[in-house]
Amino acid sequence: MTLATLGHDLINLLYLLAAVCFIFGLKMLGKVETAARGNMISAVGMLLATVVTFFYITGGTWLSLLWIVPALALGCVAGTVMAKRVEMTQMPQMVALLNGFGGIASMLVALADYFNKFGKKLSYTDAEFGEGVISAVAVQPWSYGLSIGLAVAIGGVTFTGSIMAFGKLQGTSWAPDQPVQLPRQRDIVFGLLGALALMVLFIMIWPAAWPWIFLMTIVALGLGVLLVIGIGGADMPVVVALLNSYSGVAAAMAGFVLNNYALIITGSLVGSSGLILTNIMCKAMNRSLMNVLFGGMGAAPAGVPASAGMETQGTATESSPEDAAIVLEAASSVVVVPGYGMAVAQAQHAVKEFAAELESKGIEVTYAIHPVAGRMPGHMNVLLAEAGVEYDVLLDLEPANAKLESADVALVIGANDVTNPAARHDTASPLYGMPILNVDHARTVFVIKRSLNPGFAGIQNPLYFQDNTRMVFGDAKKVVTELVGELEQL
Repeated sequence: MTLATLGHDLINLLYLLAAVCFIFGLKMLGKVETAARGNMISAVGMLLATVVTFFYITGGTWLSLLWIVPALALGCVAGTVMAKRVEMTQMPQMVALLNGFGGIASMLVALADYFNKFGKKLSYTDAEFGEGVISAVAVQPWSYGLSIGLAVAIGGVTFTGSIMAFGKLQGTSWAPDQPVQLPRQRDIVFGLLGALALMVLFIMIWPAAWPWIFLMTIVALGLGVLLVIGIGGADMPVVVALLNSYSGVAAAMAGFVLNNYALIITGSLVGSSGLILTNIMCKAMNRSLMNVLFGGMGAAPAGVPASAGMETQGTATESSPEDAAIVLEAASSVVVVPGYGMAVAQAQHAVKEFAAELESKGIEVTYAIHPVAGRMPGHMNVLLAEAGVEYDVLLDLEPANAKLESADVALVIGANDVTNPAARHDTASPLYGMPILNVDHARTVFVIKRSLNPGFAGIQNPLYFQDNTRMVFGDAKKVVTELVGELEQL
């Protein structure tokens, strides 16, 4: 065994060790008790993979360090500043951006590797390609072309799609909340998908045909915009999960391009976990992925006025924190239903204090978590875990609905669309068929909300006008804090 072979085997061994860290870390992230440790183990794995790659790529030459070290420093500074400045309510936007960064990085890595090999001569014969390039990449031409093509195509779609998702979540003027449906948009999207597939095939057959790479990059970037611009804001949790999956697949393809095992394994883990999460969230909404991508929830169906579903449906009954505290103090079980309103108000710590006050009076408190509550997967779980809420009292959809059947009080904090009873019976509602939290089955429902305005999906909630519902208007943190104060005096 030569020294070079030994070094290569050692690198692969360290990559494998990093991958084991990722797998165990991912498994431990599934439970609150082990999540912090799992995050640390994953971070150690990433550090190991980064250090190994750093020395593997540079080979200790000063010229490589001259490019890589400033790039690393710039990335570290940018990441630190973003992490410190981004509010918890902006985490969905942050995740969308990170997905986009992953996509563009994979695309650029693939392009750089391709033009590094073809840069000196942008036209090779098949024989020249075999002699001059295959020996360098140690793979067959078609598999190299396939990896390059998929990394560029998926990475490009992920980048612009994620930027559009960021814009929608951020509420920017260039990416409206509501779905934008262009004439024959679905046909255009499928046409571009077919064109991308053909271009990948061309690159597989003629790897040296570099003009296809340029065209493929442009088409992929355009397709990412078209795929996301037609999706409504209410579907953003699913889209973020799907883009996360895309970024993982693009990274895995870049791993094949570089022949980097750590990147292949890590990308595969991210891609598969993102796809599983997307599937779970689609089931939670009782919708297919195709319907999410092309259904345009929030857009007015043909023949239906754009304002349909937004009109008020009766008279809402308003309640004060003082009145609500009296009812809560007499309850034996309370179910808290958090939503984006809690995130915006940063009310999770006040909610934890509120629950502690009820529990000190012998009242059972649980939390009902809808899979698509908030604006990214697991949004509510993260916020409540930050406030120290025990995982055991967080109920998923089915057990939560069983609990709500016998609950004395359901306290809804901004969770608009996931508590809309129209989803059960109104066939004209865009939410029809989506499993919801049956908060209206509780004896009394208190809804903390700033106004009666529709939520993210742009659909009015008839829950607010039912006889057993009381609206407590105001900022969630302020209202919950007032509730705690009133309960302390009772």
